[in-house]
Amino acid sequence: MGNERDTIRRIAEESKTWAVVGLSPDPHRASHGVAEFLMARGYKVIPVNPQAGCEEILGQRCYPDLASIDEPVDVVDIFRRSEQAGVHVDEAIAIGAKAVWLQLGVYDDAACRRASDAGLMVVMDRCPKIEFPGLRLRPAS
Repeated sequence: MGNERDTIRRIAEESKTWAVVGLSPDPHRASHGVAEFLMARGYKVIPVNPQAGCEEILGQRCYPDLASIDEPVDVVDIFRRSEQAGVHVDEAIAIGAKAVWLQLGVYDDAACRRASDAGLMVVMDRCPKIEFPGLRLRPAS
């Protein structure tokens, strides 16, 4: 489960749509920089922020939770405290996401096991902005 280079590569190459849970409207926050990084590389980013109370982040409609998103999501990228991550992992399973990605410092072994058991790819305590540049990725189709 998680963090293997091939899993990270598969997520990078096979995903198109990332729901970023905890995406902040503040451009100085890490979640904002990672979302910009993903968008610059051609991924669609869907902001999910249960607390922001805003309509848009980075020009994209912001949702209060994953269940409210009205399109398929490939990866759920979680920028929440570890004790809150499990709820979002369970939401990712419920919406049929293909992967969950817990950001640096976010740990929930039980939730990651649930995701893996449900067939999702899992990455924990990593950041795509750090991991992707080291990969030799196939061009997006």
